[in-house]
Amino acid sequence: MSTGKAHSPARLIIVDDHSLARESLRDMLADEPDMEVVGEAANGRESLALCSHLHPDLVLMDVRMPQMDGLAATREIKREFTQVVVMMVTMHENADYLLEALKAGAGGYILKDALEHEVVAAVRQVLNGESPLDTELAARLLMRLAAESEERESLLQAPQEHEEVLTPREIEVLKLLKIGLTNSQIGQELFISTLTVKRHVENIIIKLGVSDRTQAVVRALELGLLRLSK
Repeated sequence: MSTGKAHSPARLIIVDDHSLARESLRDMLADEPDMEVVGEAANGRESLALCSHLHPDLVLMDVRMPQMDGLAATREIKREFTQVVVMMVTMHENADYLLEALKAGAGGYILKDALEHEVVAAVRQVLNGESPLDTELAARLLMRLAAESEERESLLQAPQEHEEVLTPREIEVLKLLKIGLTNSQIGQELFISTLTVKRHVENIIIKLGVSDRTQAVVRALELGLLRLSK
């Protein structure tokens, strides 16, 4: 049954303490019919209030801000509004920072000096369920998360509940998500269509109670469904 929302523009919030940065992002997205900037915030605390009132689909989150920085705000948003996707807006492709952002709940990142078409593509990518992370960087970050998870033996003791829920094919898809493959690449690896892969990813996201594919992998690592080795 159609709810009418399928054709509604995705609702976006921009969070940055510099008004010019917010204006620049807003202008980049203004002409996109499938996106709508519904609110702006100057710090992390304001972003929480906006999420409560505006129920966005995606938050574009700056890193360093007064009162509450981007990492702290992302943690709170993912705790209170689990289905909201957060994409970090950062000056540098710093692996250590991005790892912390993934742990906080971010679904990806864009660089502040990205060109307009790159920003639009990254936003659309994450809204479509893909992860706007460089493939090589994503694989490196997620492997580091896996290594950390292996050290937490207590978390690896009881993944049975989720293992029973996830199908063998979904576990296969998760393993390929872990190394940063796109839906198309996963389809080629498993000899299934991209649409079928997308359906599997959507099911995984629902079953693990997360909002995007990146956080599905993070959650699977925490639960011990994935290991450092393939």
